[in-house]
Amino acid sequence: MKTLVTGGLGFIGSHLVELLMKEGHSVIVIDNFSTGRLQNVASCIKNKRLKIVNADITHLEDIDKHFSKVDWVFHLAGIADIVPSIENPLKYHNVNVNGTVNVLLSSIYHKVKKFVYAASSSCYGIAKHVPTSEEDKIQLCHPYALTKYIGERYVIGLGQIYKLPVISLRLFNVYGLRSRTSGAYGAVMGVFLKQKLENKPFTIVGDGTQTRDFIYVTDVARAFYEAAKSNLSSHIINVGSGKTYSINALTQLIRGKKIYIPNRLGEPECTLADISKIKRLLNWEPKISFEDGMKKVLENIEYWRNAPLWDEKSIKKATKYWFKYFKK
Repeated sequence: MKTLVTGGLGFIGSHLVELLMKEGHSVIVIDNFSTGRLQNVASCIKNKRLKIVNADITHLEDIDKHFSKVDWVFHLAGIADIVPSIENPLKYHNVNVNGTVNVLLSSIYHKVKKFVYAASSSCYGIAKHVPTSEEDKIQLCHPYALTKYIGERYVIGLGQIYKLPVISLRLFNVYGLRSRTSGAYGAVMGVFLKQKLENKPFTIVGDGTQTRDFIYVTDVARAFYEAAKSNLSSHIINVGSGKTYSINALTQLIRGKKIYIPNRLGEPECTLADISKIKRLLNWEPKISFEDGMKKVLENIEYWRNAPLWDEKSIKKATKYWFKYFKK
């Protein structure tokens, strides 16, 4: 197949690119290099079946021509993190909503055969049911969740209107090699790994008993691939491990000193995916256990050497808008 991956130089995107190349497909990567890096696809950078385009999904005229004769489109480009979305919701809307519509329109114009969207489990907010299924109530607690969900509604809606076969994958807590090391205060895994490298204490929010459904990045890449190969259309599917681990358990695996910082309202106590649908429809299930995944991460911990170092003071400053808008 001729495939196209937006955000293909990023964390999940680069693993998907590697998988597609390994399976013999040609790949066009569209990435604006804001967080993506060429070194993330170093294993296949010299392969003639890989083409890298420096372009921004918010500019339709810059990306449209690259969709010609493409079979599968994987839309992973976007901006993440909750805290900066509170500070700058317009930027998040432009990238995660307008950018998604642009990628959809190009896919429609060029009659691609399958469109797979990277949605977010953050749309469940503080879920009332765990494990959380695709049918659970939507609770949009911050602009990041809102913009990713609006993007998903466009994917499903335009897919049905224009007969574009689409699948939206709601990703839970993805971790693994090549996760983003730059930008605003964000994913807990990268924060802790940098703190360990600098022999600083782990900054645990609340009491650390909150749990997360951590899913390894190569398992997520496989989910995208299986979705593209399938005959499904207009489906929304969870992608998680179906297991959940506390933040305290995470720090025990990484090993180091701990300090506790104020709890944040609006964050769930537990994220846990009901993955029965993806098992049933795509015959997919995770292969990498949390322990094995963390072993891979710790063996490559030097990757996070240049990541920003967060401490209690800098986190307090970075999350001031959180505490301003999320009150009892």
